Amino acid sequence: MSGSLSCSAADLAVLLGPNATAAADYICGQLSTVNNKFTDVAFAVDNTYLLFSAYLVFSMQLGFAMLCAGSVRAKNTMNIMLTNVLDAAAGGLFYYLFGYAFAFGSPSNGFIGKHNFGLKDFPSASADYSNFLYQWAFAIAAAGITSGSIAERTQFVAYLIYSSFLTGFVYPVVSHWFWSVDGWASPFRTDGDLLFSTGAIDFAGSGVVHMVGGIAGLWGALIEGPRLGRFDNGGRAIALRGHSASLVVLGTFLLWFGWYGFNPGSFNKILVTYESGTINGQWSAVGRTAVTTTLAGCTAALTTLFGKRLLSGHWNVTDVCNGLLGGFAAITGGCSVVEPWAAIICGFIAALVLLGCNKLAEKLKYDDPLEAAQLHGGCGAWGLIFTALFAREKYLNQIYGEKPGRPHGLFMGGGGKLLGAQLIQILVITAWVSATMGTLFFILKKMKLLRISAEDEMAGMDMTRHGGFAYMYYDDDESHKAIQLRKVEHRSPSPSGVTTTSV
Repeated sequence: MSGSLSCSAADLAVLLGPNATAAADYICGQLSTVNNKFTDVAFAVDNTYLLFSAYLVFSMQLGFAMLCAGSVRAKNTMNIMLTNVLDAAAGGLFYYLFGYAFAFGSPSNGFIGKHNFGLKDFPSASADYSNFLYQWAFAIAAAGITSGSIAERTQFVAYLIYSSFLTGFVYPVVSHWFWSVDGWASPFRTDGDLLFSTGAIDFAGSGVVHMVGGIAGLWGALIEGPRLGRFDNGGRAIALRGHSASLVVLGTFLLWFGWYGFNPGSFNKILVTYESGTINGQWSAVGRTAVTTTLAGCTAALTTLFGKRLLSGHWNVTDVCNGLLGGFAAITGGCSVVEPWAAIICGFIAALVLLGCNKLAEKLKYDDPLEAAQLHGGCGAWGLIFTALFAREKYLNQIYGEKPGRPHGLFMGGGGKLLGAQLIQILVITAWVSATMGTLFFILKKMKLLRISAEDEMAGMDMTRHGGFAYMYYDDDESHKAIQLRKVEHRSPSPSGVTTTSV
């Protein structure tokens, strides 16, 4: 909260006559008390705002769990939901012990943080516990993305290892680069030595969260190989549809709800004035960010709806849900620095990127049950490029600090420097995650800790690894018909002519 009250006893003494000094000291003391109260309220409001945003982002874990459960076959439901719970649990411990320090432990170098391990010497003047909770919710979101790519065929121990490594090391290093005050590509650098005079602009994580999770999932799925039965002997794709569109839709709406903490919450504070005495404050920017997020997702959903109708002839709710999430993943990087009309362009192209990535994945025989690598990796990369094209200078200065001649969107007259910074971000994230997570998945495969046996995969991991199915179900229409046929065979007419069923 800017514009604190100030009072000088010497200035007031001239105006107060006899006993002026005592009166001035008293008045200044009272004003100081009032000023401290305002400061306390500002801290309380901002902390409450960030905590509430953290709760919203954490609620996305339930959305991920429902989306994943609905997108896999029923025989793997318990397995995928357990992995989502463990992403949060293991991620919580490892982010506490190492992750937050690697990401935001300052002062440090441009590559990695080196303070606040286990939240030592915490809180500080620059960060409170609400900051830790909010950043932890982001870290486990990245791990949740990866779990979808390798669903239905991965050993349980592999989930534990990769989730801990991703949240404790891989993701924190990337977030340090682009979000810490010490990061080599961060727009928040305090020394003014910014990449291309701007730093990479990734407000809420199209690259830091979505690309990291998507590329990690890409390598996991590539190294594991496709699920059994996903492609026939001739290489043609066979749809292995998830068992519950209802869970997919429920998960999508929960993620949509949580995204209002993910994007608007990334301001960290709400009680910041841009122009005193006007509506121009961070509270207005928060509202604009929620609007751009909404418009991008809605546009992507509708574009996917009609695009899939033209390609397949069907109105498919699952595809629409993925398109919606692709629009959200794309707008996340620039949600706070673009106009609402630009968000519509972002969502439209994000849907085309997702459709194109899915076609490419099918041709390359790449199997991702939740389209996570295509959705989060592909649309996340587009989101960074979109920001470089449409970011407004005014909004960048409000959020990242006044900088005369600041590079901004290419299509907004800001030159190509921001585009250069964004392309570097895409390249370094791809290289870093490939080198770390790709190597980890390769080692797990060599140690035979990555993929389950073919027998377990065919039977389903719920029965072979978790002690039973999540619920009674029919895995396909043929088994259901066989059960119904057996019931009919047991039916016989009674002497009264009424058909009865033998038990």
